[in-house]
Amino acid sequence: MRFLLTCDPTNIRHIFTSNHANYLKGKEFSEMFDVTDGSFFTVDGEPCRRQRARIQSIFSSPRLLALMAECCRDKVEKGVTPLLARMAKTAAPFDMHDLLTRFAFDVTATPIFGVDPGLLSTSSAGSAGMHAVVAMDTVMEVGLFRHTLPMCCWKAMRWLNVGPERKLAAAHKVLRGFVAEMIERRKLMTDGYAGVLESHVSSVEIIMSTYINDPEYSDDLLCATLINFMIAGRDTIGTALVWLFYNLAQNADVVACIRKELAPIASRKAAAAAATTMVTFEPDEMKPLVYMHAVLYESLRLFPPIPIERKTVVADDVLPSGHAVRAGDTILVSLYSLGRMQDVWGEDCMEYRPERWLSGKVGDGLRYVPTHKFLAFNSGPRMCLGKDIAIMQMKTAVAAMVWNFDVEVLEGQSVHPKFSCILQTKNGLMMKVKKREM
Repeated sequence: MRFLLTCDPTNIRHIFTSNHANYLKGKEFSEMFDVTDGSFFTVDGEPCRRQRARIQSIFSSPRLLALMAECCRDKVEKGVTPLLARMAKTAAPFDMHDLLTRFAFDVTATPIFGVDPGLLSTSSAGSAGMHAVVAMDTVMEVGLFRHTLPMCCWKAMRWLNVGPERKLAAAHKVLRGFVAEMIERRKLMTDGYAGVLESHVSSVEIIMSTYINDPEYSDDLLCATLINFMIAGRDTIGTALVWLFYNLAQNADVVACIRKELAPIASRKAAAAAATTMVTFEPDEMKPLVYMHAVLYESLRLFPPIPIERKTVVADDVLPSGHAVRAGDTILVSLYSLGRMQDVWGEDCMEYRPERWLSGKVGDGLRYVPTHKFLAFNSGPRMCLGKDIAIMQMKTAVAAMVWNFDVEVLEGQSVHPKFSCILQTKNGLMMKVKKREM
């Protein structure tokens, strides 16, 4: 097997769009992420098309979208801002990575199962949800480990149940156990044994209900699909937000611009609330905020949650760059490098500058950048179907946090990515927070 690494936009367009049928996830990729085997993350061809069509239908449901927006707002108002307010009173440093991972897990899992894992509550330590969070991290860490070895080597380790494979097997068990527990809790609620807790969430509004009675979905495939949804949502939102606040803490001018954009909305809310009340923004209020959108995109450009995409070549081909590839070759596409190329983003490509995304004309919105140059949400037939939902959730969280608090990165810490398929910070992100004086 040969490996080819590329970040050439013309190659990316060829691989992901114009000749996408020749560049698949492949059988080896599916085996590497066997906890989601058979789900939309690992399949190709017609199975992938059918599963994506179903997901598109799910994400088009007004009731589900309303539930997701309500859940996000609720978690920000009753979870994130109260926690930050307590941190502001003590002036103690805290791990922003941990906080935002908990937030992302809750807003992802609640619409999937119709059950709130409650990781933002003070009693979440040792809960099944926290164990699931650690297990998801293990899946991504060992997933990258498998990429670095011949398949025969990591399969031998899996058979012997040693090293990282032993840790991964335990993580699989935890994730499957969490899914089973959530399904059982939801069944108890719909049977009337849960009192009023989360009973307002109708069974037809949640993602799980689309799959749970489908004869095409065995227990294993159902579990893999629900885990896939959990990983896709949590890792995208949580990881992106951590790097966003890392960037904001170093760019006070960007924070000032965000607050200027939020000010008209916040002033209307403040007029009807007590002076001590935290301002929480509605997800629908976030849609027209162009600068906030640019802030998110700029952080995703520099720190894409998934830094590398892997494709397997089906038939011999020649890439636009002139490189010949053979059937069975593996192509690694570096999103991380793509976002830092001078030829694509200019001489200031290493700078965090949201203004590069603005069209330059008031009311014109964002500048168009083709997906083969900005690959954070994938491209072509595998374009991320949850993109708009993720942007809504991130905007809602960022707006409340930036408006109500000043945040700063704790000095002296080393902030760099850990060994994982996801661009997470290795040692978290220690920060301090202060309540803003309005």
